[in-house]
Amino acid sequence: MKFMKIAFACIAGIAGLSCSTGTKSAKKQDDTFRYLAESFADIKIIRYKVPGWDDLTLQQKTFMYYLGEAAKSGRDIFWDQNFKHNLEVRRCLETILETYTGDRNTPEFELFLIYAKRVFFSNGIHHHYAEEKILPGCTAEYMKSLLELSDYDPADIGRIADIMCNPQLYKIRRSSGQEGDLLLASSTNFYSGVSRAEAETFYASMEDPGDPRPVEYGLNSRLVKKEGNITEETYKIDGKYGPAIEQICYWLEKASEVAESPQQASYIQTLIDYYTTGDLALWDAYNIAWVQDTNTFTDFINGFIEVYADPLGRKGSWEANANFRDEEASRRTTTISNHAQWFEDHSPVDPRFKKKEATGVSAKVINVVVLGGDAYPSTPIGINLPNADWIRKEYGSKSVTIANITNAYEKAAEESPKSMVVEFSIDEEEVAFLKEYGTLTGDLHTDLHECLGHGSGQLLPGVSPNALGEYSSTLEEARADLFALYYLADPKLVELGVLPNKEAYRAEYINYIRNGLFTQLVRIEPGKDITQAHMQCRQLIASWAFRNGNAIEQITENGKTYFAIRNYDELRQLFATLLSEIQRIKSEGDYKAGKTLVEEYAIKVNRELHREVLERYAALDLKPYGGFLNPNMVPVYNHKGKLKDVQLEYAADFLQQQLAYGKAYGFL
Repeated sequence: MKFMKIAFACIAGIAGLSCSTGTKSAKKQDDTFRYLAESFADIKIIRYKVPGWDDLTLQQKTFMYYLGEAAKSGRDIFWDQNFKHNLEVRRCLETILETYTGDRNTPEFELFLIYAKRVFFSNGIHHHYAEEKILPGCTAEYMKSLLELSDYDPADIGRIADIMCNPQLYKIRRSSGQEGDLLLASSTNFYSGVSRAEAETFYASMEDPGDPRPVEYGLNSRLVKKEGNITEETYKIDGKYGPAIEQICYWLEKASEVAESPQQASYIQTLIDYYTTGDLALWDAYNIAWVQDTNTFTDFINGFIEVYADPLGRKGSWEANANFRDEEASRRTTTISNHAQWFEDHSPVDPRFKKKEATGVSAKVINVVVLGGDAYPSTPIGINLPNADWIRKEYGSKSVTIANITNAYEKAAEESPKSMVVEFSIDEEEVAFLKEYGTLTGDLHTDLHECLGHGSGQLLPGVSPNALGEYSSTLEEARADLFALYYLADPKLVELGVLPNKEAYRAEYINYIRNGLFTQLVRIEPGKDITQAHMQCRQLIASWAFRNGNAIEQITENGKTYFAIRNYDELRQLFATLLSEIQRIKSEGDYKAGKTLVEEYAIKVNRELHREVLERYAALDLKPYGGFLNPNMVPVYNHKGKLKDVQLEYAADFLQQQLAYGKAYGFL
């Protein structure tokens, strides 16, 4: 099949647009490069470098360029998955920003700009982490006046302003179930008119509990109720999101022509076939081939993958990136993954739940070139895929740590005059210890979490991978975190040469407990509880350890609260106990026990601690959330129109990049 390239001039010209409005070439910007680009509301925008780009061959650069275009071509999909009116809202904001003829130098317009940036950052009108609706600081009447002086359909102004400004409409993206029916109370666009019971019944009728290789039913579809009948709208070229998927396939086809190896080209074609048909068996075939390719230097992620945004933990959000291996940094992850069987064998869980063979665990450190969909602007710092448990068991998994993203976070923090470490550490000795070992042990925690934690353990025969329902994401993240925390303190890591001494691990224990019990609450608004899975995971672990042992002490000095670890050995055993229980819950599909654990420890916020941490954090003038500007990949052609180079230019402005992407990649 040949795929059409729509709006080619716009796509190919995006770099030229960006270059002419404030980007700098990578080579010229090295001496003056600032990682922190700008900040607004609770967000900081960060640039990331791509070390090693100039050392790539033309074929590798071209491959990255095509995969980067594929990664950006699915942008509209993720916006629409988050909320059914998001694309309308985005175009409304773009229209104001590009055509408003009124006074832009007013306090009200500045409030509008902040709102627009927040919506662009979250890929929609709901907070990317807290799930709640983002409300503009300006009034609904002012929003209408902006539209009246812009090139916007007058007949639609009242409706779109109400969608954005009415606090009673579409209040939460992903419901916890406390607001009513889990699905009907959610604004996410994975379902339309379908209740939780109806969705669960629909998929139960399709699944075979005894299938050792279960299909991820619902991963790539929207479930819709029409005239009393429930049907799936499958994401594929001639189905839901067809125009965007066609563009993704166009660039994947181009990438396959310059792939590193025939093996890589083959599974890219399988991915294209999956996008063409929507057949989830092809998605499994693609993942099996992709996970077994451990030799290629360049790599990518592209598909409907993570299920965190779905209240039922079933439907995949679209995401993508293009990346290549950091050879030097990968030596650490390779060392860990080469000993996967040792870690599995010595895990403190019931032997029934251990894998007899830790199959095909591959790990590497990467540098990303482009982020897309659910990974942009906010991105994870580590990834472990594929998610299907049976593929992990039979073929293994790929685990990556994203070096240039973690480095950008650190460099941006160094550019800030005040520090979380200094404010929340007990004394200068602790500050010095964390500065010496905190980065290393933080990276190592990510490595263990992604390389081994997610791939460890196994389900008992007949247990559905969806058995834990809405609690599955939180419990899975907790399981992987606990695996990493337990092994960080193991002498094996010193023996392997990935830790310098037997005390260094304590830096991550200090940071993890402090964050889980206290400092991550800076991301929560007063009076609210924790809704995001990764935050729930961290509080679950830290709170459970604090309340079920004596290893952690809460102390007050000079009116400020601190958490001190008094017994590191006991804390490690607490991690082991909780890991054993959460592995049992997953392996047996014990929904009731998982629900109890999450609701008891992971969700509720200590209001007094919350008040204090917000006050102390406000004095630091920092932002709790970070996201990234993609570098622009600029194709350079010779006089015959043949590609001769791909150059990187670092973007200078967040809104500029968003508006450029809207022009170049608006396919829905």
